[in-house]
Amino acid sequence: MSKRLLVVESPGKVKKLSQILGSEWIVRASCGHIRQLSDSGEDSLGFTIDGSEVRCNYVARDQRAKETIGQLKAAMKLVNEVVLATDPDREGETIAWHIKEALGLRDAKRVVYTEITESAVKAAIALPRKLDLNLVGAGLCRDCLDKLVGYKGSPLVWALNNGAKSVGRVQSATLHLICQREREIQTFVPQDYWSVWVDYALGFRAYYKGVVNASSQAQEQQTELTDDASDKSTPAPESIRVLSQAEATNLVEEARREAHRVVQVEGKVVNQKPPPPFITSTLQQAAGSKLKLAPEQTMLIAQKLYEAGLITYMRTDSVMLSPEFCQSARQWLEQNDPQNVPQQAAKHRSSKTAQEAHEAIRPTDVFRPSVELRPQLPQDEFNLYVLIWKRAVASQCRSAQLRKTQVITQSGSLLWQARGQVVEFLGYARYWNNLSKDAVLPTLQQGQALTLENAAFEQKQTQPPPRYSEPKLVQLMERKGIGRPSTYAPTISTLKKRDYVQQSKGQLQPTALGLEVDAFLVKALPDLLEAEFTAQMENALDAIALGKKGWQQYLTDWNQNYFTPALVKAKTVVSSSSPTTGVSAVGDRNFETSKTRCPGCKNYLVKIPSKKLKKKYFLKCVSGCENVVLFWSELNKTWEPPRAKAVQDGKPQKLPAKVTEHPCPVCKKPLEEYSYIKEGQSKTMLRCSAQESRQDNKHKDVAYFRTAKGWWSPKFGELA
Repeated sequence: MSKRLLVVESPGKVKKLSQILGSEWIVRASCGHIRQLSDSGEDSLGFTIDGSEVRCNYVARDQRAKETIGQLKAAMKLVNEVVLATDPDREGETIAWHIKEALGLRDAKRVVYTEITESAVKAAIALPRKLDLNLVGAGLCRDCLDKLVGYKGSPLVWALNNGAKSVGRVQSATLHLICQREREIQTFVPQDYWSVWVDYALGFRAYYKGVVNASSQAQEQQTELTDDASDKSTPAPESIRVLSQAEATNLVEEARREAHRVVQVEGKVVNQKPPPPFITSTLQQAAGSKLKLAPEQTMLIAQKLYEAGLITYMRTDSVMLSPEFCQSARQWLEQNDPQNVPQQAAKHRSSKTAQEAHEAIRPTDVFRPSVELRPQLPQDEFNLYVLIWKRAVASQCRSAQLRKTQVITQSGSLLWQARGQVVEFLGYARYWNNLSKDAVLPTLQQGQALTLENAAFEQKQTQPPPRYSEPKLVQLMERKGIGRPSTYAPTISTLKKRDYVQQSKGQLQPTALGLEVDAFLVKALPDLLEAEFTAQMENALDAIALGKKGWQQYLTDWNQNYFTPALVKAKTVVSSSSPTTGVSAVGDRNFETSKTRCPGCKNYLVKIPSKKLKKKYFLKCVSGCENVVLFWSELNKTWEPPRAKAVQDGKPQKLPAKVTEHPCPVCKKPLEEYSYIKEGQSKTMLRCSAQESRQDNKHKDVAYFRTAKGWWSPKFGELA
């Protein structure tokens, strides 16, 4: 029987797909990307630009990728046909192209499915297509752009000598958002204000609204009844802000002095539409707020649910649902919640930049009871699955109905406002409750007299804008067009790994290093940090994916017209800032200036980084004094030159050891003082002077080192 080979990305899918496809198929995984741009060529970019042509040099990603390629080639010999079934997005298409190139396939067959179910997989395999080279081009362009920015931009921050590791196209724009918010917090000046209210004997509270016939801006900004119900996060209605305690006191006194009556009652029933099903960003936000999961954790758990065939593909920015699922969800509601079946399901719109390539995130089988899955899944997977199920079903329900009431009362010349909300029909909120709690007002009539129970005020203070939580940052990235669904979680993870950002009490706070890097890039590469600029690049990649632009032409134009001139300008910013930031140029690199002067020319030495040294750098003169290099001596607590070597016939020679009067603790022969260089520092030790004796095991611990108290051995202690 002829066999066929199916190549997928994740090894987690192999078992499930093998069960679906049967013995005539061999299923293998590429384990993600198997090739990447090499580090060859100018600036180690791995690609060259010649006019409007880009030539890329790809190599195996790592040793595991080499082994994977070998295993796939071996599997090819056992089959008659190879089918590529990598993930159904731009990155998956690019991975499929790399597999084709690595295996030398002439005419690769590509299949796409968004759920790992028998019907979806077999339907996809029955309709293979060719690789979409427009999607591949967008993927290759993204790789080249990211490496171009990273490899040519990162040396700018290395010159700061503060531990900064990298610049990134999406990474730096995201860091800028976090740092902008931090600077807003740092410069925020709090202001005192007073909230004033009255309590009535009928059991409700009204807040100060203004003065009769006043046209103050505050009164014009009052919240009117709308067709949109408030969210749980909406704060309770308060008075317009009173800016002095004296004014607040006067208002309370007048409220107590004058009679109160109802002057206006307004009420209406409003509908709140169900929320759309999850896309990548909204899933990360909801899982963060409800399950306390970081975006990276959310995506790892969702990946497992997808590979188990329980949900559709989790990297998507489309709220579209298949007609089959919509019909299935409607049938479930008809059987289990008939009052919630809408005459017509709500229509949800994706964002303008959404790639309508596949569905929103949803369960593959809405009828599968959760009680069946609970014992099969770990708790975090089960909780995320239930969250996805509820949101998908909610999107197909009737709208919630809310009775909203607004009451205006008057005392003398003062107006007071109370708002109420009662949920009359839960609708979708049975599954996804984002409604605020009921706030019940009594039945009131216009002109009705009211008995005042109390009038009071509370002093408050304006608060600085909050730092972003990870879900809120994802929401902001999506809104501003920074990155795409597959990049949100890894971007935030990279910022934390680089020590540019740290998490404190569930919020992201830039470190001193992150703020310093961002402040530098604001001067050096300001355009690259602007959300609009990064969003334009993402839009260009989308246009390439749709075949509206050629990726090589776009990359060469972007490099020639923007990035190359921007780098030239950035380097002038670096050099012009050197005197104030303590940075000196050495060749094409910049190094921090030390406080130690050269013993020859008396100019300040520069710090040359070295991972081999405990201090992580040594000092060198760059003002013309050759061979002036100093290393830190822990023993003498000072900067010292390396120990000089004797020179004979133009060649460096080791200096002879000096025999001492101290006996060897093993053989009683004299110890010798032996000098050597370690980590650029001159060091001295005592060892047995008998060379032949030093080779035996008894002498291996005969080693005394100089300390502040004298010679000391780890084995034999202090030397008398």
